[in-house]
Parts: sequence; C-alpha cells; structure tokens
Amino acid sequence: MVRRKKEKKKRPAWGVPKGIVLLATPEGWRTSVLTESGMLCGRLDVPINTDPQDARVAAAVMVMELARDFHDTEVKVSWDTPQEPWSWTAQVTLAADAEPPSPDAEG
Repeated sequence: MVRRKKEKKKRPAWGVPKGIVLLATPEGWRTSVLTESGMLCGRLDVPINTDPQDARVAAAVMVMELARDFHDTEVKVSWDTPQEPWSWTAQVTLAADAEPPSPDAEG
C-alpha cells in the first residue's frame, strides 16, 4: 500500500480588516471582524463583566494588532453610534501614514 505525502496546510490569506461587530452575550463578549476576503468570528478575551467601553478598546486593540502582525499595516478603528445597548459596530480604515500592502506581499 502506497501512502500519500502529508501536505502542509497553508494559513488562510485573510484580508485587511474593514469592520468590527462587538456583541455582549450571556456567555461573554463576541466579535466578528469583517475583512477584504471574509469574516473572522470569535470570543473576545476579556471577562464577562467587562465594561462596554473597555470591551470596545480591547476589540480595537485586537484588530489593530491583527493588521500590524499579518499585513504590516496600521489601521484606525472608529466606533459607530450604538443602535442597541448590547451591540456595537466599528469601521476600520488604514491609518493616514500607512501605505496599503502590495498585492504580492504575503499576509
């Protein structure tokens, strides 16, 4: 019996963040990060009883670090006026002094 070589899986090439959705749930804070090529969803690593302002700061820092670490670019997060007391959205834009990554750049 011939075995196939195990192929090394590539990390998905997520695009630069474009937006954030932050939700307060009974289980904790949840985030969805909209990127150029999809959406990343998960739990925000803060305690359940974290103040909403602190949760927004943590979510913004997470997205700024994501852009810096994976795309070598700086971004700015601007929170929209909340429509619901348990849900916040933000727009993510390239920082004024940041240049967009080249299409050949690995992300």
